[in-house]
Amino acid sequence: MISFFNRFWYLSAILIVGLLVLVTWANYDFAQQNTGGNDFLVHWVGARALFVEGLSPYSNAVAERIQTLAYGRPALPGEHELRVAYPMYSALVFLPFALISDYELARALWMTTLEAALIGLAFLSLKLTRLKMSIWLLPFFLIFSIFWYHSLRPLINGNAVILVALALVAAFAALKTGRDELAGVLLAFSTIKPHLVILPIIFILIWTISFGRWRTLGWMLISLVLLSISAALFVPDWPLQNLREILAYSSYNPPGTPGAAFETWLPAAGRRLGWALSALMGLILVTEWVFVRRREFRWFLWTGCLTLVISQWIGIQTDPGNFILLFFPLILVFSMWVERWGRAGSVLTSITLFLLFIVPWVIFLQTVTYGNQPLQHPIMFFPLPLFLLITLYWVRWWAINPRRLLVEELRAYEDQT
Repeated sequence: MISFFNRFWYLSAILIVGLLVLVTWANYDFAQQNTGGNDFLVHWVGARALFVEGLSPYSNAVAERIQTLAYGRPALPGEHELRVAYPMYSALVFLPFALISDYELARALWMTTLEAALIGLAFLSLKLTRLKMSIWLLPFFLIFSIFWYHSLRPLINGNAVILVALALVAAFAALKTGRDELAGVLLAFSTIKPHLVILPIIFILIWTISFGRWRTLGWMLISLVLLSISAALFVPDWPLQNLREILAYSSYNPPGTPGAAFETWLPAAGRRLGWALSALMGLILVTEWVFVRRREFRWFLWTGCLTLVISQWIGIQTDPGNFILLFFPLILVFSMWVERWGRAGSVLTSITLFLLFIVPWVIFLQTVTYGNQPLQHPIMFFPLPLFLLITLYWVRWWAINPRRLLVEELRAYEDQT
């Protein structure tokens, strides 16, 4: 019996390795035939400059090197400047790939890593929300998790936001099982893109501290200090250099907030509309954070999902390419439908998956403009967050009041008997 299980695991390991090799080969062929991956290019060059040459990734010389690889020349006024804007310790994530001198091979391996992260995100989301998905729907769900617009775009661009999304969902899972130390480490890792996680982290810390669970905060701070010190060994003043890049980031990027998007359509009133939307989102978020203190995990999970959605509209610089962060809130909505309505909820989930697979691609292809790379229209800021805001509040009562659902099921059972 032991020998049988050993052979099973050996065979499984061989199949997994073989699959990863095939996927990497396909990614390498794609990278050779399709230029791009600029999100990865920026940090691959920056990490190589840091670890191989000892140069600051924030320097103008490194920025010009990145621009030359992407454009064949330094960036012109109005073009994306492709500068490193992540905290310097994020270079540790890119280190294994930066040691590879062949960019196309490094990009292929990075894409394989992100694809594995997307699959991990899909299964972890299913497990954490307890979504029961039928065996016939599961293959389409896995296809959706990779080829949906908000997955495939960051995958092709090489955006590390996929790893950030996985880290956040893994932190939720760690908190559910009481592994607060692991949750703190995962939250520290997620700060490689700090503007995307600042509100979710604040929310998580508010909830954990309300229960006296200080270990999450402690381990996050310890991890951040160690990461920051390790980066300072290479560039002592990296926080100041990074701050300079952060302040300049919005000046060369496409609209990064709903207000900036509104301003492209309504120059006179767009900025004020953005402020009004940010104020409304902030008011909703603060209200929900007050309600969730010392509440059970299901309520915490729903509010965490709402925080992820509102983070995209509250006025912090972001991009629809980061909306893979909203994958988990989407799965939570599906799980509530199935929990509430059973087979009918599964049918509704299937239809919604199909529509979300098609509609964002249709909107993108109808509005895209072409430059050095395809540029998405600011309209992409709105469909998914709006859908999730509506559906999260639709399922809110079921999500935060599981006892009520159990009572109703018990009454229905008694009526039948």
